[in-house]
Amino acid sequence: MDTQTEEEIEELIDQARTGNMDALASLFENYRPRLTRMVQVRMDGRLKGRIDPQDVLQEAYIDLAQKLQDYSKRESLSFYVWLRLVTGERLLNIHRRHLKTEKRDVRQELRLDATGAPDVMSKTIAAKLAGEFSSVCQEIIQGELQEKLLTALGKMESTDREVVVLRHFEGLTNKEVAETLSLGKTAASNRYVRAIGRLRDTLKTIPEFGSWFEV
Repeated sequence: MDTQTEEEIEELIDQARTGNMDALASLFENYRPRLTRMVQVRMDGRLKGRIDPQDVLQEAYIDLAQKLQDYSKRESLSFYVWLRLVTGERLLNIHRRHLKTEKRDVRQELRLDATGAPDVMSKTIAAKLAGEFSSVCQEIIQGELQEKLLTALGKMESTDREVVVLRHFEGLTNKEVAETLSLGKTAASNRYVRAIGRLRDTLKTIPEFGSWFEV
């Protein structure tokens, strides 16, 4: 959760635009929980337990400090979207660094989302969604639920799946999703509503699901 007021954040962003490193450090700490969530969602499963998300953020902060002056040239991006973009690029580089030891084509091992960060596979999304029903579903129902979710996700456009991940798992606002995917705000909102509608339709036989998603 952000710890600073909106006015304080805007003032810090103005300072960061001038290259103020203290302002960058304060903003980074403010957004650390959100960035941690993004890294946890997008880190390749083979690296979990081997790579700590905070180590990824430590490397990302070095990148951000080096690129801070460049942010002043990207006025179309909100500050958090820029932080997320640079952090996603660092996570992708960490994937390449560690996975290349498996002697496979890294481009085949990793999929990218529309911003250049590691993509979240449909199977992973389905598992995460199904996992949130652990308190209301028996294990056998969990398996059936995951299969239904996977089927529904497979029928979606990749951008619609990405919108679900950004809004539901990363907690981005509709405005931030629009910036991240280079969409209009109305288009981003419509895609989210459409994607959630399809999931609801697929799972309408499960009473608990109807009120789970909030559009």
